[in-house]
Amino acid sequence: MLDHYQIHLTRMLESEQYGEAKELLRFLLQCQGEDERHYEEWNSLLTWLDMAFPEGGGGDDGTGYVLAMPEKEPSEDTIRAELLNPPEQDETYINQVMYIMQNHPMIDQQMLALERAAYIQSEQVDATIVNWLVTKPVHPVVQFKALQCLRKRGAQGSLTIERLDEQVQLELDETPLSLDDFPSQINQILERAEQVAEVDDPTLPHFAKELWKESLQFLYGTAAYKWMLREDEGTVDCFAAALHLTLLLTVYGSANDDDIRDTYGITESLRFQYEQACRALRQVAVLQPSEPDEPQP
Repeated sequence: MLDHYQIHLTRMLESEQYGEAKELLRFLLQCQGEDERHYEEWNSLLTWLDMAFPEGGGGDDGTGYVLAMPEKEPSEDTIRAELLNPPEQDETYINQVMYIMQNHPMIDQQMLALERAAYIQSEQVDATIVNWLVTKPVHPVVQFKALQCLRKRGAQGSLTIERLDEQVQLELDETPLSLDDFPSQINQILERAEQVAEVDDPTLPHFAKELWKESLQFLYGTAAYKWMLREDEGTVDCFAAALHLTLLLTVYGSANDDDIRDTYGITESLRFQYEQACRALRQVAVLQPSEPDEPQP
């Protein structure tokens, strides 16, 4: 039953049903017999939600944060920005966001805290994020989100951190904010895989794009990523074939390696590079965050 509530809570937060999430958290805090760490986690999350989304009255008495109702329906991006950027950003709110970013056991909550941190109007936030990335072990996906947060905040300069057991040096103002921000070689790999995959199944290009985006979040800045940036067809073929193979294994649970190599023209001279590309993407699959009802790594 606890697993059911945890999954339900995660879905509420992902869909920004914050009022319902607070009600569920209050209910969970009244339950007896659970591990103490669960109560601490629920109380911390509820405190944060209460500060970020206080319950308002009619919307014109100034007692709470209520979204304005403009004449024209606001865009999804506008609504999200307003939700992530409450008008009251006192020291308590900032400390709470920074604490969740660094200590929350759920990766999706760390990611949400980083989205909020991009809007915080405090010079101390940049230093806090940088120090955290440099001194603490951070999941690669959360690392990448933190790098994006720093770029959104206008941070510049280089930063050396450990990613996938490598010391990598990154330029903060070059962090891609979307797939289109990546160098053209990166998108050529995806386009090659999409064109081939679509022949077998028209739905596969969508999954290929999502898998590629996830892979880039892990590999950005690493030796494998730098290898992708080589401007030669062999590199594009090797990584596109590896992406296609990983895609089939993810979606269908099986794939014919020989057929993949033939389709992409992976000759014996490219065989080693292809296998290295496959190894890099398999590493990503192993490190993927667990489902909400499973323990986080």
